[in-house]
Amino acid sequence: MATKILVSQPKPQTEKSPYFEVAKRYDLELVFRPFIKVEPMSAKDFRQQKVSIPGHTAVVFTSRHAIDHFFDLCGKLRVSIPDDMKYFCVSEQVSLYIQKYVQYRKRKNFFPESGQIADLIPIMVKHKTEKYFVPQSSVHNDDLKNMLDDAGLEHSEAVMYYTVPNDFAPDEAFDYNMLVFFSPEGINSLTKNFPNFEQGDIKVACLGTKTIMAAEKAGIRVDYKPTPELRSVPAIIEAYAKTL
Repeated sequence: MATKILVSQPKPQTEKSPYFEVAKRYDLELVFRPFIKVEPMSAKDFRQQKVSIPGHTAVVFTSRHAIDHFFDLCGKLRVSIPDDMKYFCVSEQVSLYIQKYVQYRKRKNFFPESGQIADLIPIMVKHKTEKYFVPQSSVHNDDLKNMLDDAGLEHSEAVMYYTVPNDFAPDEAFDYNMLVFFSPEGINSLTKNFPNFEQGDIKVACLGTKTIMAAEKAGIRVDYKPTPELRSVPAIIEAYAKTL
């Protein structure tokens, strides 16, 4: 029977993904099953935060989810986005996604080559007169807010979508040899869905310091973490497959 691995994120859209190459090479069964899901916020709930989008001259996007729900809520609120609005994104991939909603203009879109939020701040500082708006998930920390405060930038944050556990059905099989997590919320979803979870021989891989901390706090043994040699999840899965 093939080794079964749960990857807690959506299935890659292309069959050329490294995930499938590793699965074929080592006869692995990969199941892509997000432990969390994103849900929209109503205009009524957004208004309760008493944050006005008009008056801001730039928006900071940390994910494609943030882009989807920002434009969706603006539509519900009947907020018109001016053509000269600037967009500051965590990566080029996120930046290019904006063209799903508005015409893409290079001089209005900014992102760091590294794809790291810390490297976006110096770019924003070069546009110090902007009034930044930051769409957030219901599950967030104050890291970005603190960075913007430290940089002396004028900004507002508001929750625009919910991140909630993705519940498993009572009869849904949970017979995996390895679990891969990408966020603390994924760990929280695991413990919510399976309060009596016993790890035993199940291997666990975690990406991100906070994900690792959440797993260890929950009493879960983290067997695989990113290293200079294991920079991606497919590489981590291959390292595990070589031990079988």
